[in-house]
Amino acid sequence: MPSNVEIKAKVHDVQQLIENAKQLSKSEGHIITQQDTFFKVLTGRLKLRNFLNGSGQLLFYERPDVDGPKLSNYSISPTTDPDGLTKVLADALGIMGVVKKERLLYMVGQTRVHVDTVEGLGHFMELEVVLNDGQSLEDGESIALRLMEELGVKKEDLIIGAYVDLLLAKK
Repeated sequence: MPSNVEIKAKVHDVQQLIENAKQLSKSEGHIITQQDTFFKVLTGRLKLRNFLNGSGQLLFYERPDVDGPKLSNYSISPTTDPDGLTKVLADALGIMGVVKKERLLYMVGQTRVHVDTVEGLGHFMELEVVLNDGQSLEDGESIALRLMEELGVKKEDLIIGAYVDLLLAKK
């Protein structure tokens, strides 16, 4: 199962974060519109990511709900029928929640830098350091912490859990 080290944080100055991400990635980034439907499962998280263009991904992942860098193990399967697959999974498992977001994606080395605007929540930053074969959790943590500093993200802005957890807590 592939692994990455993740950090997620609340963003107070989204324009500054975008400028920092552009400089580090030497790119304008890529806009991705997503609707993630989370399903009720006993362990980990299962979500269907709909790109709203006829394509999507079914993702299963396990990661601890702690702030700071955390190891995430995941599996991904693409789909060309995200609406149909969402219906089947909803019928079988039930829906836990839905997250709608616009994501700006920047690549910095082996790290995916996400600047997310989440409907009902606001602006967030997520780092995903994709671990290469032979890289340790500590290697990924070191990369994530360095990038966090270079992007201007403060430790007190780190969040625990997934966007769906924040949305459900608001209800």
